[in-house]
Order: sequence, then structure tokens, then C-alpha cells
Amino acid sequence: MPVIDLTDPLTILLFLAAIVCTIFIGHETKRAFVPAAALILCVVLLVIHAFQLFVFEENYILFKEALSASLIYDFGLILLTYLSYLWIDDIESKARNKKSIDNSLDWFWSKI
Repeated sequence: MPVIDLTDPLTILLFLAAIVCTIFIGHETKRAFVPAAALILCVVLLVIHAFQLFVFEENYILFKEALSASLIYDFGLILLTYLSYLWIDDIESKARNKKSIDNSLDWFWSKI
């Protein structure tokens, strides 16, 4: 079973570059589905890492540390993509004059 190792610095930089590109594309096109796709990908990656962590047998003990660290990185990537999704969604609702149910980022910006 292949392991996507997010503890490798090159891999995490590539993931961050891809996420920043999706945030930029979503901001420029004012479409929230672009960062939502990145969010779904990060959640799928989290599920895969959790599945691999609990299913691996004892002969894959070397991967347990890498998978545990990758889970932490997955949660950070999910936080980043979720906040960017909320931000782009707010931009999209203002650009298309849609009535938003609530401003989801008010709770975040009021604390800063």
C-alpha cells in the first residue's frame, strides 16, 4: 500500500504550492468551488492516512511515525483550506449579489 509521506519537506511544499494556487484561482475567478475541491482533497487525504495508520500490520511499523506526523499536517491543511473556502465564498456572494445566510468569517476577524 503506497504511503503519501507529508513529512518530506519537498512533498509538503508541493502540497502548499498547490493549495495556494487553488486559493489564488478561486480568488481571481470568484468561485468557491475551487478551494472546496482542495478542501475535499485534504479530507480524503486525512481519511487515507487514518485508514493506513490503523490497518497497517506490524511489519510496517516504520510508517507509523510518518503517518502520525502526516495526520497532523493534514489537519493543518484542512484548517487552511477551510478558512480560504469561507473567505472565497464571502467574496463570491458579494460579487454575485447573493444574500449570504451569515458572514462566516466575522467570528474569525473579530478576534484578531
